[in-house]
Amino acid sequence: MAGINQVGFDQIFLEWYYPLRNSMYYKTGDMQVAEDLVQDTFLKIWEKRETINPETVKPLLYKIANNLFLNRIEHEKVSFKFVTGYNGNDLSNAPDFELEMKDFDIRLQETLADLNEKSRSVFLMNRIDELTYFQIACNLNISVKAVEKRMSKAIAFLKERLDVKI
Repeated sequence: MAGINQVGFDQIFLEWYYPLRNSMYYKTGDMQVAEDLVQDTFLKIWEKRETINPETVKPLLYKIANNLFLNRIEHEKVSFKFVTGYNGNDLSNAPDFELEMKDFDIRLQETLADLNEKSRSVFLMNRIDELTYFQIACNLNISVKAVEKRMSKAIAFLKERLDVKI
C-alpha cells in the first residue's frame, strides 16, 4: 500500500531528521541552511505523503534534500551574478563601475517600491531575510504555493523593469 499517514510521517521524521540534517550540514557547512533544507524536504514528503512508499522513503529523503541543496547552490550563483554584475571579467578594471552600481541600486530601490506589497514582502523576506518559502508561508499565514506565485510575479516584474537576468 502506498502512502503514509500522520503516525507514519512522525515515525519517518523522528528516525531520519537528524541523520538527514547531519548529511546536509556536511555538504553546506552551515547548520541553519542544513535545517532549512531538511525542513523543506519533510514538507515535500508531507505534501506527497499519499503516493510515498514507506519502504523506500530513505533514498527519497536524501534525493529530495540533495536536489534542494543543488538548487540552492545554483540560486546562489545566479544571485551572485545578479548582485555583482559578474560576467567573468575583472570588475575592478571596469570604468565607472561604482557609478553604475549606485545607479543600478537606485533603479532597484525604485522598482521594488513600485512592486505590489504582497510580492515585495515575499521577495524581500526570501532575498534579504533568507527565509524559505515555507517560513514565509508560516509568517504570512498563506500557502507555500501562494508564496511561490508571489515570488514568481516579483521576479518577472523585476526582470521586465530592470532588464536583467535574475
